[in-house]
Amino acid sequence: MDEELRSLADRVRGEARSGPGGSAAYERLLATEDPDELAGVLTETQRPLWAREIAAFRLGCRGDRRAFETLVLLLNHRDPDRCVTAAYALARLGDPRTARAAAALATNSLRTAYALTPVRLLTDLRAPETVPALITTLRGLLAPANPHWRVALACVEGLGQLRDARARPVLEAAQGHPKLGAAASAALSRLA
Repeated sequence: MDEELRSLADRVRGEARSGPGGSAAYERLLATEDPDELAGVLTETQRPLWAREIAAFRLGCRGDRRAFETLVLLLNHRDPDRCVTAAYALARLGDPRTARAAAALATNSLRTAYALTPVRLLTDLRAPETVPALITTLRGLLAPANPHWRVALACVEGLGQLRDARARPVLEAAQGHPKLGAAASAALSRLA
């Protein structure tokens, strides 16, 4: 069992064992090597979230695209640990829809509070959608009193890593933000 799967297993163990038959189902999901059995968990009714998360994570890390929809739902979950686990699996999934889904989540102004992990995933993916999505997201977060400055900071850092000149105007605007100024200056120094 790799470290990421072990971390997921540890995190959901209590949740799994609290329900009837949960302990046996938990052990089975961690032990099975049958991708069809794992995929079945994603479509069966009345499966708990922890079971779907384990199955989707395992399938996603194997590159099985049947996990895509569940992983995207988890990427947008209110629990940050579930978001991080989903992003890890999505980054390994290799599905071309991943960047579009992450960009849609990152730029949805109604879900900004949950956009941190999609922004970081976009940066890791370096897809064609990445820079425009980060610019759009950052532009909407530049008000000094905006409570989502951590999402804005992730955008600034991501744009600095990507070194795309299209980000220059929004990074220059971010230099005046009290919590983003230093990171924006550093990102600007990296642009081509």
